[in-house]
Amino acid sequence: MRHLLIVCLCLATSLLFTVKSRGDDSVMVLIANPSVIQTSLSLETVRAIFAMRQRTLSDGQAVHVFVLPDGDPLHEAFAKKILGVYPHQLRLAWDRAVFSGTGQAPNEVATASAMLKAVASTPGGIGYVYRSELTNQVRVLDIE
Repeated sequence: MRHLLIVCLCLATSLLFTVKSRGDDSVMVLIANPSVIQTSLSLETVRAIFAMRQRTLSDGQAVHVFVLPDGDPLHEAFAKKILGVYPHQLRLAWDRAVFSGTGQAPNEVATASAMLKAVASTPGGIGYVYRSELTNQVRVLDIE
């Protein structure tokens, strides 16, 4: 019974934090080059794209994935909260594909501003930033 109470308290606290942070500028957003015609992607598609298993969008446009370094707090949060994996798991999957010759790793950029520039200048570019860092040179994609 005590464990149930603790679980309920933890869930209530996390829901409160989620609702509070929705209007916060520290919320992560998926961004794309303006050439990407989709306005939203399914969570499964986002996971496949960032795992480098899906290389094109539904309209056939090639996807160019941009990520931050493994130790970057935004990358860690994106990997855990959106993709549902740890950054080292992503790195292992990318390395396995590269070393086996069956795929490639995403393009790594050093900072959020470099992410914005790379996505904005690359047709089919997809990445992620904090909402507070958005510019009008990229589009936000909703995750369904």
